Amino acid sequence: MQYPPIMKGFPVLLHGGDYNPEQWLHMKEEIWPRDMELAKAAGINTLSVGIFSWAVLEPREGEYDFSFLDEIMDMLAANGLKAVLATPSGAKPQWMAEKYPETLRVDADRRRRLYGTRHNHCLSSPVYREKICAINAALAERYKDHPALGMWHVSNEYGGECHCPLCQQRFHTWLEKRYGTIDRLNAAWWNTFWSHLYTSFDAVESPSPIGECDNPALSLNWRRFTSDQFRDFYECESAPLKAITPGVPCTANLMATYEGIDYFNLGRALDVSSWDNYPQWTGDARDADVLMDTAFNHDLMRGVGGQKPFMMMESSPSAVNWQPVNRLRRPGILMLQGMQAVAHGSDSVQYFQFRKGRGGTEKYHGAVVDHAGTKETRVYREVSEVGKRLGELSAITGSAPESRIALIYDWENRWALKTAAFGHRNNHRYEATVRAHYCALRGLAYDVDLIDQTCALEGYRVVVGPMTYMLRPGFAERVQRFVADGGVYVGTYISGWVDEDDKCFLGGWPGPLKDVFGLWDEETDALDETQHNHFSWQGKTYRVDDYAALIHARGAEALAQYDENFYRGFPVLTRHAYGKGLAYYIAARTGGDFLRDFFAALLQEQGLRPLVPDLPAGVDCTSRVGSEGRFLFLLNGNPHAVTVCVPSGVREEDGTPVRGQTELQPWEALVVRTDGE
Repeated sequence: MQYPPIMKGFPVLLHGGDYNPEQWLHMKEEIWPRDMELAKAAGINTLSVGIFSWAVLEPREGEYDFSFLDEIMDMLAANGLKAVLATPSGAKPQWMAEKYPETLRVDADRRRRLYGTRHNHCLSSPVYREKICAINAALAERYKDHPALGMWHVSNEYGGECHCPLCQQRFHTWLEKRYGTIDRLNAAWWNTFWSHLYTSFDAVESPSPIGECDNPALSLNWRRFTSDQFRDFYECESAPLKAITPGVPCTANLMATYEGIDYFNLGRALDVSSWDNYPQWTGDARDADVLMDTAFNHDLMRGVGGQKPFMMMESSPSAVNWQPVNRLRRPGILMLQGMQAVAHGSDSVQYFQFRKGRGGTEKYHGAVVDHAGTKETRVYREVSEVGKRLGELSAITGSAPESRIALIYDWENRWALKTAAFGHRNNHRYEATVRAHYCALRGLAYDVDLIDQTCALEGYRVVVGPMTYMLRPGFAERVQRFVADGGVYVGTYISGWVDEDDKCFLGGWPGPLKDVFGLWDEETDALDETQHNHFSWQGKTYRVDDYAALIHARGAEALAQYDENFYRGFPVLTRHAYGKGLAYYIAARTGGDFLRDFFAALLQEQGLRPLVPDLPAGVDCTSRVGSEGRFLFLLNGNPHAVTVCVPSGVREEDGTPVRGQTELQPWEALVVRTDGE
């Protein structure tokens, strides 16, 4: 699949970072021209500006001063750089908090916060919405025809929540729209429990430690509402941008698996998804796990953007300042970090930050330009190497991974499991479980798309849905149709327990998917850290930890059984023919060894070939396909060399032929334009 470049008329991989020139107004004659020189010399072609500039852009209410931004935009254009121009809603000016205290957030314990920090703003406040739309419209009008304008960076890292009276009112309206009547809400939430029947929508309060905090349906719907608030606010503040600059794309930078927002929902409003990538590299053997963990995050962020090329909006070129131990990036890691983003579909490598500030909490956070302000630092040289390589890989721009395998990661399901009081109460490890399935598939050298329960399943050969505890409306029907039409669906324990209102299905689990799987999941045992079970499959024995479901085959074929405990002999792995397809059920939490062996056999049986055979541990392998061909990426996360079998092709940067056994050096990133299909 070939997509147009993110910035119209700019068909290159983007290379840049967050730039805060307003911090250097007192030294602009010295610093700004030097920054342009340093950016160009490092192969940087974009800079993100205006992200936290509201106090400078509007020093007093209604009085705009865009003079610094005018100069910077002109300098960017003169030097052939594009601006990722931000809206300033991530941090409001003090005058607003003083004059309009309603714009300050209220915590769950109903205390209004004082002015300070970032994201201390109420999304429901009409004043706040009016002020941000006004300045956004002014920015768009001023720069709509500016040659430097490449795209809009809307706010910065949306997050948090507000419990003020304005948000309570919007919550009530949201609930009424969802349920229609208070009686329907009470029935959906099972509020006869503990005699918690509400008499009106106005009586419903958001979850609070000083009030209702034990109703799982309330918690789930408050999370839905808060997530919808962010999408609504994004659409509100991006509306003037889209009206005035309709050809300029808008994005909002996300934070991987941040719990508070359903990114699949927000992602549908974005022109392109983007995210801030901060792997905790160690410089030793643990980096193999860090690499795979980061691969998951990249693919998830691509997924929330509809599988199109995305943007790595931030990454650190050196040590950050917020981890317990802030380690330097060892030589080679920066290149690996950037190339991994590109490998998984990013059309950008961007950093936080371009130049270090002299003060504030982030003055020691890694940057392209250090306090020394010179090209002679190791970090600057490595950034320059990344810039050079990205320039050589421009043919990749707009291409995208192609996958026949989808893995389901669903925010609403995660929220429902968060408050589910069973087994390992409030620690069901949903995200870790999905990641374990992902690592097994990626470790076998298969491309994987991450989707949620609302996404279409057509076009995939295999779909994997670990722990789909809550079945969202229409999902069970999509799975039934997918399998009946010839697809292969893999489900697990703790699936199909509750509906969208967190009410248990009657008639047994996995609820409306019982016929697809051909079984009844009767009950689930929780094992503590000292307890295990085992089963054998295809001549090998595997261990069971944490959860073991007791299932009864109702047409399904038992492929393996438990070896111990009172449920010895119960199926632990089943296969069921449904229509033209197959449904597998993994009834227990296993280690990665079983998942890898199981998926290897299943995918081979389905005729799906890996990108390379016998991929070594610690190597991330993916591909991108577009009008310029197929590009294979091999990234070594190990501190030692490994050998991989590369299909016929050429090393993309220099055209050197590559084929067969190839040695990857520690932390090396190899890109090959292959001859394969």
